[in-house]
Amino acid sequence: MKAVVQDRYGAPDVLELREIARPDVTGNQVLVAVRAASVNARDWHVMRGDPLIARLMDPKAFGLRAPKAVLGTDFAGVVEAVGPEVRRLKPGDEVYGESPGAFAEYVAAPETVVDHKPANLTFEQAAAIPLAANTALIGLRDVAQLKPGQSLLINGASGGVGTFAVQLAKALDADVTAVCSTKNVDLLRSLGANEIVDYTQDDFTRQRYDVVFDLVGNRSLGDLRRALTPSGTLVLSGGGVSRGGSVIGPVSLIMRGVLLGRFVRQRIVTCDAKQTAENLATLRSMAENRQLIPAIDRTYALADIAEAIRYVETEHARAKVIITV
Repeated sequence: MKAVVQDRYGAPDVLELREIARPDVTGNQVLVAVRAASVNARDWHVMRGDPLIARLMDPKAFGLRAPKAVLGTDFAGVVEAVGPEVRRLKPGDEVYGESPGAFAEYVAAPETVVDHKPANLTFEQAAAIPLAANTALIGLRDVAQLKPGQSLLINGASGGVGTFAVQLAKALDADVTAVCSTKNVDLLRSLGANEIVDYTQDDFTRQRYDVVFDLVGNRSLGDLRRALTPSGTLVLSGGGVSRGGSVIGPVSLIMRGVLLGRFVRQRIVTCDAKQTAENLATLRSMAENRQLIPAIDRTYALADIAEAIRYVETEHARAKVIITV
């Protein structure tokens, strides 16, 4: 099968489309013929091996000199084969999910991170959902415990996670303020944001919110806390602004936030977005009920993966960038 591989860390030019062996499935795994995948900030972090501390914190993805697996995590496609322990899925099922190795013609994934594709979405739309929408779901529903009527600020609202966070927060009946640049104002209005702060014109710390969901890590803890009510909740899930060559990167902000959170009244928490089939089923239901509509910026062919990741890394891509296979 064709897959995107790399022999060393570096810029997108290190990525190559090669023929490698198709993965076998065992146990509870399903083999999916990939029709579409999507690019996340995680992909260029893994591509570059940055920040350096990630090579120790995530040994399944990072090696000393190069990633240990084919890049890509989000996929949508058709089940080709199933392992002997698989019960929910069968060959021919249209599915979507999140597992390493998605930038390839086939990916093997545990059944626990795969679910039936939303019936009303294309493969390209479905592939946009798993990592980004799951991060938004866990960050708002589980970590922030967002309640109806609460005020929410999303810093980084026009990105992959942010566009889903706006829609999920509206489904939870929150009052949503989205932070973005001028060019993305119309997009966020179309997704349902109640208010928009154009960061090129205004400073979001002038207002107070019950919850701040930080997705970019481009402001200090002091700034983020100033945007909170005295008993508000700050959810840290940022990292998109780190641009290579760092040792700790966005982990520094998160570590300082966790430490400070022990001594202040405001809640400062982090978002560990572990994927589950149950969460995918929740997102599927919301998509089929038109509460969740993937916003897609650009689409690239698998052979153009280097160009796609370069665009996500350097050009402030909005919403999701999709790879067709």
